[in-house]
Amino acid sequence: MDYTTARRRMVDSQVRTNDVTDLRIQAAMEATPREIFLPVELRSQAYVERELAYAPGRVLVTPRDFAKLAAIAGPQPKDLTLNVVCGSGYSTAILAQLVDMVVAVESDETLGALAQECLNQIEVNNAAVITGNPAGGAADQGPYDLIFVDTVIEKRPDALLAQLKDGGRLAAIFRENGVSSGVLFERSGDVFSCSKKFDASAKAVLPGFEAEKAFVF
Repeated sequence: MDYTTARRRMVDSQVRTNDVTDLRIQAAMEATPREIFLPVELRSQAYVERELAYAPGRVLVTPRDFAKLAAIAGPQPKDLTLNVVCGSGYSTAILAQLVDMVVAVESDETLGALAQECLNQIEVNNAAVITGNPAGGAADQGPYDLIFVDTVIEKRPDALLAQLKDGGRLAAIFRENGVSSGVLFERSGDVFSCSKKFDASAKAVLPGFEAEKAFVF
Protein backbone atom coordinates (compact mmCIF):
# COMPACT_ATOMS: atom_id res chain seq x y z
CA MET A 1 0.00 0.00 0.00
CA ASP A 2 1.22 3.50 -0.85
CA TYR A 3 0.88 5.20 2.53
CA THR A 4 2.35 8.49 1.33
CA THR A 5 -0.39 8.87 -1.26
CA ALA A 6 -3.01 7.77 1.27
CA ARG A 7 -1.87 10.50 3.69
CA ARG A 8 -2.05 13.13 0.99
CA ARG A 9 -5.57 12.04 0.07
CA MET A 10 -6.60 12.02 3.72
CA VAL A 11 -5.53 15.64 4.12
CA ASP A 12 -7.13 16.68 0.82
CA SER A 13 -10.47 14.96 1.39
CA GLN A 14 -10.91 14.76 5.18
CA VAL A 15 -8.99 17.74 6.57
CA ARG A 16 -8.97 20.64 4.11
CA THR A 17 -12.59 20.05 3.09
CA ASN A 18 -13.72 20.28 6.73
CA ASP A 19 -12.54 23.85 7.29
CA VAL A 20 -9.19 22.99 8.87
CA THR A 21 -7.22 25.82 7.28
CA ASP A 22 -4.16 25.80 9.56
CA LEU A 23 -1.36 24.85 7.18
CA ARG A 24 0.80 23.63 10.07
CA ILE A 25 -1.81 21.05 11.07
CA GLN A 26 -2.25 19.97 7.46
CA ALA A 27 1.49 19.57 7.03
CA ALA A 28 1.90 17.64 10.29
CA MET A 29 -0.85 15.19 9.40
CA GLU A 30 0.52 14.71 5.89
CA ALA A 31 4.04 14.09 7.23
CA THR A 32 3.15 11.69 10.06
CA PRO A 33 2.85 7.97 9.23
CA ARG A 34 -0.46 7.27 10.98
CA GLU A 35 -0.15 3.57 10.15
CA ILE A 36 2.78 2.92 12.49
CA PHE A 37 0.59 3.77 15.47
CA LEU A 38 -1.74 0.88 14.64
CA PRO A 39 -1.34 -2.91 14.86
CA VAL A 40 -0.16 -4.48 11.60
CA GLU A 41 -3.61 -5.91 10.85
CA LEU A 42 -5.20 -2.43 10.95
CA ARG A 43 -2.60 -0.46 9.04
CA SER A 44 -4.40 -0.76 5.70
CA GLN A 45 -7.30 1.14 7.33
CA ALA A 46 -5.16 3.92 8.80
CA TYR A 47 -6.50 6.62 6.47
CA VAL A 48 -10.18 5.73 6.25
CA GLU A 49 -12.78 8.09 7.74
CA ARG A 50 -13.72 5.72 10.54
CA GLU A 51 -12.89 5.29 14.22
CA LEU A 52 -10.39 2.47 14.72
CA ALA A 53 -10.33 0.51 17.99
CA TYR A 54 -6.71 -0.66 18.23
CA ALA A 55 -6.37 -1.68 21.90
CA PRO A 56 -8.75 -2.23 24.83
CA GLY A 57 -10.42 1.10 25.48
CA ARG A 58 -8.30 2.92 22.90
CA VAL A 59 -9.65 4.36 19.66
CA LEU A 60 -8.01 6.36 16.90
CA VAL A 61 -10.67 8.95 16.08
CA THR A 62 -11.43 9.87 12.50
CA PRO A 63 -8.93 12.13 10.75
CA ARG A 64 -11.68 14.73 10.40
CA ASP A 65 -12.51 14.84 14.12
CA PHE A 66 -8.84 14.83 15.10
CA ALA A 67 -7.93 17.65 12.71
CA LYS A 68 -10.85 19.84 13.81
CA LEU A 69 -10.02 19.25 17.48
CA ALA A 70 -6.40 20.22 16.84
CA ALA A 71 -7.60 23.34 15.00
CA ILE A 72 -9.81 24.58 17.85
CA ALA A 73 -6.98 23.87 20.31
CA GLY A 74 -4.92 26.51 18.49
CA PRO A 75 -1.46 25.02 19.23
CA GLN A 76 1.26 27.68 19.34
CA PRO A 77 5.04 27.20 18.85
CA LYS A 78 5.86 28.15 22.46
CA ASP A 79 3.12 26.08 24.12
CA LEU A 80 3.84 23.59 26.87
CA THR A 81 1.21 20.96 26.10
CA LEU A 82 -0.34 18.09 28.03
CA ASN A 83 -1.61 15.25 25.82
CA VAL A 84 -4.14 13.26 27.86
CA VAL A 85 -4.61 9.57 26.90
CA CYS A 86 -1.88 9.45 24.29
CA GLY A 87 -2.51 5.77 23.49
CA SER A 88 0.04 4.57 20.97
CA GLY A 89 1.25 8.15 20.41
CA TYR A 90 -0.34 9.49 17.22
CA SER A 91 -1.77 12.65 18.81
CA THR A 92 1.54 13.25 20.56
CA ALA A 93 3.42 12.98 17.26
CA ILE A 94 1.19 15.59 15.64
CA LEU A 95 1.24 18.00 18.60
CA ALA A 96 5.03 17.75 18.89
CA GLN A 97 5.32 19.33 15.43
CA LEU A 98 3.14 22.26 16.48
CA VAL A 99 4.27 23.17 20.01
CA ASP A 100 7.44 23.52 22.06
CA MET A 101 7.06 20.49 24.35
CA VAL A 102 4.50 17.71 24.89
CA VAL A 103 3.94 15.78 28.10
CA ALA A 104 1.89 12.69 27.18
CA VAL A 105 -0.02 10.71 29.82
CA GLU A 106 -1.11 7.11 29.29
CA SER A 107 -2.45 4.74 31.95
CA ASP A 108 -1.57 1.55 30.08
CA GLU A 109 2.14 0.94 30.60
CA THR A 110 2.45 -1.29 27.51
CA LEU A 111 0.78 1.31 25.30
CA GLY A 112 2.94 4.04 26.78
CA ALA A 113 6.07 2.08 25.90
CA LEU A 114 4.72 1.56 22.39
CA ALA A 115 4.03 5.28 22.08
CA GLN A 116 7.59 6.11 23.06
CA GLU A 117 8.90 3.54 20.59
CA CYS A 118 6.81 5.00 17.76
CA LEU A 119 7.90 8.54 18.61
CA ASN A 120 11.54 7.47 18.63
CA GLN A 121 11.03 5.78 15.26
CA ILE A 122 10.01 9.07 13.63
CA GLU A 123 12.59 11.04 15.64
CA VAL A 124 10.28 13.09 17.82
CA ASN A 125 12.54 14.56 20.50
CA ASN A 126 10.32 17.14 22.21
CA ALA A 127 7.80 14.77 23.82
CA ALA A 128 7.90 12.64 26.96
CA VAL A 129 5.46 9.80 27.68
CA ILE A 130 4.64 9.14 31.33
CA THR A 131 2.47 6.47 32.93
CA GLY A 132 -0.32 7.79 35.13
CA ASN A 133 -4.02 8.43 35.56
CA PRO A 134 -5.05 10.52 32.53
CA ALA A 135 -8.02 12.06 34.32
CA GLY A 136 -5.59 13.35 36.95
CA GLY A 137 -3.21 14.82 34.39
CA ALA A 138 0.39 15.59 35.35
CA ALA A 139 0.33 18.60 37.63
CA ASP A 140 3.99 18.32 38.57
CA GLN A 141 4.98 18.99 34.94
CA GLY A 142 2.64 21.97 34.47
CA PRO A 143 1.00 24.39 34.41
CA TYR A 144 0.18 24.09 30.72
CA ASP A 145 -0.65 26.47 27.91
CA LEU A 146 -2.66 23.74 26.19
CA ILE A 147 -4.26 20.46 27.24
CA PHE A 148 -5.36 18.16 24.43
CA VAL A 149 -7.67 15.35 25.54
CA ASP A 150 -7.47 12.46 23.10
CA THR A 151 -10.63 10.71 24.28
CA VAL A 152 -14.31 11.53 24.67
CA ILE A 153 -15.39 13.03 27.99
CA GLU A 154 -18.84 13.20 29.57
CA LYS A 155 -18.14 15.61 32.41
CA ARG A 156 -16.18 18.78 33.03
CA PRO A 157 -12.51 17.78 33.59
CA ASP A 158 -11.89 19.91 36.68
CA ALA A 159 -8.62 18.21 37.68
CA LEU A 160 -7.20 18.96 34.23
CA LEU A 161 -8.56 22.49 34.04
CA ALA A 162 -6.78 23.29 37.30
CA GLN A 163 -3.49 22.54 35.52
CA LEU A 164 -3.95 25.25 32.88
CA LYS A 165 -2.02 28.48 32.98
CA ASP A 166 -4.04 31.68 33.09
CA GLY A 167 -5.09 32.12 29.46
CA GLY A 168 -4.63 28.40 28.75
CA ARG A 169 -6.93 26.19 26.68
CA LEU A 170 -8.26 22.64 26.92
CA ALA A 171 -9.68 20.92 23.83
CA ALA A 172 -11.77 17.76 24.04
CA ILE A 173 -14.71 15.97 22.50
CA PHE A 174 -17.64 16.22 24.91
CA ARG A 175 -20.53 13.75 24.73
CA GLU A 176 -23.92 14.50 26.23
CA ASN A 177 -27.28 12.82 25.61
CA GLY A 178 -25.75 10.69 22.87
CA VAL A 179 -24.34 13.68 20.96
CA SER A 180 -20.61 14.45 20.64
CA SER A 181 -19.14 17.92 20.10
CA GLY A 182 -15.67 19.39 19.90
CA VAL A 183 -15.39 21.89 22.76
CA LEU A 184 -12.81 24.39 23.94
CA PHE A 185 -12.36 25.39 27.58
CA GLU A 186 -10.45 28.62 28.25
CA ARG A 187 -9.09 29.89 31.56
CA SER A 188 -9.18 33.49 32.71
CA GLY A 189 -8.00 33.74 36.29
CA ASP A 190 -10.21 31.34 38.23
CA VAL A 191 -12.99 31.44 35.64
CA PHE A 192 -13.36 28.76 32.95
CA SER A 193 -15.48 29.24 29.85
CA CYS A 194 -16.58 26.44 27.54
CA SER A 195 -17.74 26.79 23.95
CA LYS A 196 -18.95 24.23 21.45
CA LYS A 197 -17.01 24.41 18.19
CA PHE A 198 -18.10 21.50 15.96
CA ASP A 199 -20.21 18.35 15.78
CA ALA A 200 -18.15 15.17 16.19
CA SER A 201 -18.70 11.48 15.53
CA ALA A 202 -16.40 10.08 18.26
CA LYS A 203 -18.15 8.01 20.94
CA ALA A 204 -15.65 5.97 23.01
CA VAL A 205 -15.42 7.21 26.63
CA LEU A 206 -12.70 5.95 28.95
CA PRO A 207 -13.11 5.18 32.67
CA GLY A 208 -12.53 8.35 34.64
CA PHE A 209 -14.18 10.54 32.04
CA GLU A 210 -17.75 9.16 32.22
CA ALA A 211 -20.70 11.13 33.56
CA GLU A 212 -21.76 10.13 37.04
CA LYS A 213 -24.78 7.87 37.01
CA ALA A 214 -27.89 9.48 38.41
CA PHE A 215 -29.73 7.59 41.16
CA VAL A 216 -33.05 6.22 39.95
CA PHE A 217 -35.80 4.99 42.32
